[in-house]
Amino acid sequence: MNHILTPRAILLASALAIAPAAWAETPADTLVVAAAIDDIISLDPAQSFEFSGNDVNQNTYDRLVDFDPLDMEAGFKPSLAESWEVSEDGLSITFTMRQGVTFHSGNPVRAEDAAWSLQRAVKLDKTPAFILTQFGFTPENVEEKITFDDTTLTLNLDKPYAPTFVLNCLTANIASVVDKETVMANAEGEDLGNTWLNTNEAGSGPYTLAGWRPNEAVQLAAYDSYFQGAPAMKRVIVRNVAESSAQRLLLEQGDIDAARNLSPTDVESIAAVKGVTIQDEPRGRILYMGLNQKDEVLSNPAVIEAMKYLVDYDGIANSFLKGMFMPHQAFLPKGYLGALEDMPWTYDVARAKALIDEAGLAGSTITTKVRDLREYVDVAQALQASMAEAGLTLEIQQMTGAQVLDAYRARDVPIFLGEWGPDYSDPNTNAATFAYNPDNSDEAQATGLLAWRNAYAVPQEMNEATVAATLEQDAGKRAQMYQDIQRQYQAEAPIIPLFQRVENTGLRDTVQNWNSGGSVTSVMYRQVTKGE
Repeated sequence: MNHILTPRAILLASALAIAPAAWAETPADTLVVAAAIDDIISLDPAQSFEFSGNDVNQNTYDRLVDFDPLDMEAGFKPSLAESWEVSEDGLSITFTMRQGVTFHSGNPVRAEDAAWSLQRAVKLDKTPAFILTQFGFTPENVEEKITFDDTTLTLNLDKPYAPTFVLNCLTANIASVVDKETVMANAEGEDLGNTWLNTNEAGSGPYTLAGWRPNEAVQLAAYDSYFQGAPAMKRVIVRNVAESSAQRLLLEQGDIDAARNLSPTDVESIAAVKGVTIQDEPRGRILYMGLNQKDEVLSNPAVIEAMKYLVDYDGIANSFLKGMFMPHQAFLPKGYLGALEDMPWTYDVARAKALIDEAGLAGSTITTKVRDLREYVDVAQALQASMAEAGLTLEIQQMTGAQVLDAYRARDVPIFLGEWGPDYSDPNTNAATFAYNPDNSDEAQATGLLAWRNAYAVPQEMNEATVAATLEQDAGKRAQMYQDIQRQYQAEAPIIPLFQRVENTGLRDTVQNWNSGGSVTSVMYRQVTKGE
């Protein structure tokens, strides 16, 4: 394992980050990626919750179960755990560890390491800890609830949760298995190695962390003893390139293999460049419209129904959101268990106007707050125009993201336009915020629930169905339960999913098997190869 601040790593990372374009093409055994990676705060799996940090950890660590980058539709598969067994009462899951796997340090991966990693994450109680603590684990009880012997570890749950719920959550980066011996050798006081792991790694994944310069570059080196086989790309270098135009130029020149943050304009201009391809992947983020039920106009069922027909889904997706989003009208992203692809609404101003007229609300004015992000403002202005045709006036106040979020959490945004990104790869991550709100009172202060933020009093039947879906043992039945919830939601809810985020990656045509992680996980490099 390499300490990331060695002089060699510093010099290499600095050179990669700031050197002018010089290569006609990248080395055959090296993958060079341009991306905006200035969001990395920590590389400790128990703390990292930012996109770029998770991208690194996805490749330096393994988990008990994980996704196969060449078979994403299969969902989670065995990884460090070769098998698992659920108890008859559903209150425990016992994992049998795969033998012969080693950490980058050379230490064997043991059941003790896996159990300690989960215990550690719960004890540290950093931002992503809720992914594990929702199963009844607390810093006080976790050593009793997560146990191990020589070859197995057991999770003792507080309820008989759906196995798919638990296993999907164990694909999250917070469930990464860390090398206990190495981490504790670098612990400071009672920090369980957190300070050291913020800038180092102690994993068993396909890559080791060879270098990291904040806001400049990350370098990964292939772990030749990886239990699933050594990666073809012996080095992965991720350069921090914030501007889309700069990424495009580097890709055109052959100085990088992949550009991850291209604007729609640059995607369009580069599509015809010889030697370059564009790969589209649906991501997990949903752009939605929330109608605050404290507003007298927006709480009218006729207006809720009308608003669903005042969005020009195809027109918007094919113009100013082209290449960034695709129409999607359900709260579970495509790629999730139970995802629904029904598209019940079309752009129909006449139908919306008739509903508004019938409700006697023509001529009403609504003033709302919109984050000053180009795509959100553009959607708001398109909505403003269609609402005007239907007899409603929308006044838009542009604010910073922080200002809008503060107002939204205070239930003071009449029409919210923005995105929600899932926290883990199970459908409950979205169902529990869109379709669950057991206490709609102002006093509840359930600011983490989108339903509460929009003052949506979720019907008791839907609340109960959302909870029941977390307990259903049969995966097929569970998927159907989520589809049923979403259909009921589409029929009546005032929070309207509009689009799903799409990631456009520009690739040199020699790059094969690129996988950004789809809608469920982070980028994976171990399967990437280069052809002629």
